[in-house]
Amino acid sequence: MTRYALIVAGGSGQRMGAQQPKQFLLLAGKPMLIHTIEAFSKAGKSINIFLVLPENQIQHWESLCREYDFRIPHSIVTGGESRGNSVKNGLDSINAKDGWVAVHDGVRPLVDKNLINRAFAEAEMKGNAIPCVKVNDSLRLISGSANVPLDREKVRAVQTPQCFRLDLLRQAYQRPDFDAYTDDAQLYEAQGFDLAFIDGNNENIKITTPADLLVAESILKSRFINNE
Repeated sequence: MTRYALIVAGGSGQRMGAQQPKQFLLLAGKPMLIHTIEAFSKAGKSINIFLVLPENQIQHWESLCREYDFRIPHSIVTGGESRGNSVKNGLDSINAKDGWVAVHDGVRPLVDKNLINRAFAEAEMKGNAIPCVKVNDSLRLISGSANVPLDREKVRAVQTPQCFRLDLLRQAYQRPDFDAYTDDAQLYEAQGFDLAFIDGNNENIKITTPADLLVAESILKSRFINNE
């Protein structure tokens, strides 16, 4: 069955202190979102890429594509008022009943082709694949005035791309409360499906703060030196 990538990008850039949405900020000389799409293109030419953007950002993105001579084929989808609505719009735009879909944060530009292909392969065997990584920091659960330590060996940080059978994820998005879940894995699980976890990649960070941008620059420089 066909593979699809649904890249969701709707950030505002407030926490970055930027004047433009963070997915358009320059990373190693080109907009962050270009790196993200390039990663999926490198993972396989057969992956159909859909980019979900707020309506008021589409024209700017098209201008950036011309400025940077960016020609990787991708379909642009108008996003919704929330991430959940944006994913649903993306799913509705895929003109197929069957396939495998990877939902990915547009501001995770360091995802590599190995993780993308492992996620698709695991999903094709088990119906879904959710990448996650171990947590290195000590953790505490704080509730009001009370707090307790958490065993970090029992905790994982969840990443994207999260891959699913297309028809089953669409089914999950028929729930009336679909927008109450913070990621697709939670929604999928709430529908009664079991989750299949795979090892993520510690370099696959989500760019949220200026410090994240510096780390990403360093990682890309290292990859360039190592010809990755």
